[in-house]
Amino acid sequence: MECNCKNNQKPTLLDPTIDLELLEPTLIRYGNEKGSLIPILQKAQDLYGYLPVDLLVYIANRTGVRPSKVMGTVSFYTQFRSKPVGKHLILLCQGTACHVNGSGEIETAIKDYLKVEEGEITEDGLFTYNNVACIGCCSLSPVFMIGDKSYGYLTKESTVEVLKKIQEEEAL
Repeated sequence: MECNCKNNQKPTLLDPTIDLELLEPTLIRYGNEKGSLIPILQKAQDLYGYLPVDLLVYIANRTGVRPSKVMGTVSFYTQFRSKPVGKHLILLCQGTACHVNGSGEIETAIKDYLKVEEGEITEDGLFTYNNVACIGCCSLSPVFMIGDKSYGYLTKESTVEVLKKIQEEEAL
């Protein structure tokens, strides 16, 4: 396999929406800095929404970090995603307090309303939901986060209301 860089050709990834030029300033700034892998991965995920394998190989090649270490880092930390997600990522807490206070019913309400299973993207591309071990809002249980906003004391009804409101705002 020949490196595209030698021919002054831009590498291409399987996902055509990933513009590697957007990541270039970060790679130039941190690419040779020891201990900078996580900030590079965070920036890449911020830019592209997820971290596909071919992007991870590209980052490994650019930083000189072994591909196995890059992929191991992504698989170890739950903040990183290797699959695309909807525009709004729902993080549903399944910690002890949330579990005891009904997170299972909230998960059922999400699945029934959005017609998706965990990790899937809704047909309209708006939502993905994932279960997480703990959000750290135990006093609000059951709780989920969408973006940087927490929604607590959830019921089946309030869960559907939150999702409907987001859909309505997106339709404007």
